[in-house]
Amino acid sequence: MNTPATNPHPASSLPVSRRTVLLVDDDSDFLFQQRVQLEAAGFEVLAAVGQGEASEILDRHRPDLAVIDLMMENADAGFTLSYHIKKKDPTIPVIMVTSVNSVTGMDFDATADEQRAWIKADAFLAKPIRFEQLKLQIDRLLKE
Repeated sequence: MNTPATNPHPASSLPVSRRTVLLVDDDSDFLFQQRVQLEAAGFEVLAAVGQGEASEILDRHRPDLAVIDLMMENADAGFTLSYHIKKKDPTIPVIMVTSVNSVTGMDFDATADEQRAWIKADAFLAKPIRFEQLKLQIDRLLKE
């Protein structure tokens, strides 16, 4: 008599909780492209068109990581939002993405402690970015 196979690891049949990424940018094309790729990579994405919408999302959800554009409603909206996230929960990694480097010639970096102290971001990527660059930083910051 054949008996049905039993799963030796019953916990492995439970659904795996997906990591949540808060994606904030005022460029709808960038939002769409990154959202599609993040979801294809297995992330749940909370997308916001700007700082105000992102703040509303943060009142209801705690993302595992945030990807934020620097210049949105205001030239410093990304800095303000990143500060708000870190004040609410300093364990949420923040990746700042922006084209400010190519537009202004100013070079931002978040690798030194003194830069992280005022930037309040854990990584800084210059646009245009390839998804592989973003995914590499996400993996590094989430330590998967």
